[in-house]
Amino acid sequence: MSETSPRLFIVSPHFDDAVFSCGALLATHSDAVVCTVFAAAPEQNMQTDWDSKAGFPGAQESVNARTLEDNRALELFDAVPVRMPFRDGQYLDSPSISRLAAALEETIYRSTANTLLMPLGLHHADHVLVFDACCEILPRLSHLAWFAYEDAIHRRQPGVVAARLDDLERRGIVATPAHPSADHTIDAGRQASLKREAVAAYASQLRAFGPQGYDDVFNAEHYWQLSVSRTPVRRSHPAR
Repeated sequence: MSETSPRLFIVSPHFDDAVFSCGALLATHSDAVVCTVFAAAPEQNMQTDWDSKAGFPGAQESVNARTLEDNRALELFDAVPVRMPFRDGQYLDSPSISRLAAALEETIYRSTANTLLMPLGLHHADHVLVFDACCEILPRLSHLAWFAYEDAIHRRQPGVVAARLDDLERRGIVATPAHPSADHTIDAGRQASLKREAVAAYASQLRAFGPQGYDDVFNAEHYWQLSVSRTPVRRSHPAR
């Protein structure tokens, strides 16, 4: 891999988050790894409000169908799917931060990635859990290039981005607006087209969000480069 086109490892809380938040970037990296954290169905079938909105009679049917949707979306980018054995919060079986961090660290260590992308952890409890776990790992893997992406749809909640940047500062992590390296031979129009096609693959989730509920996924993607600070940092955040 060249320095201008690093191998990406994107931590995605749910099946759709990497594409919704980073689809244009994925279009420029044909061998990126997308690691979905909450990819397992509950042992006993159950029905949740969200799965009902998505059109599924139960959780096991939902996870099976969403896995296939994710396969179709990631194939468009030639991305490599990795699925972790955890269940998302709606199934009432979330892992602890330490357990998730240990599993994520091992998965990252086994990969050939040199650039890590994690969610900024906005609004949704599952996203916050993944963010917390990644923050635990980051100082131990600080030799890698770390970026946080703004979680599409959830970033629309007032004040959540600024609050998260303040949280990072308290943790001693410096966040600087930046964009991961990309293959600029793929023009913006092609990136947008691939992302739209990939987003459409998640038909069940678009159904659950509703016609105007997912418009934000087509807005500009925003990234923050992360590094461990040795001294407290005070910074002003750009108006958003």
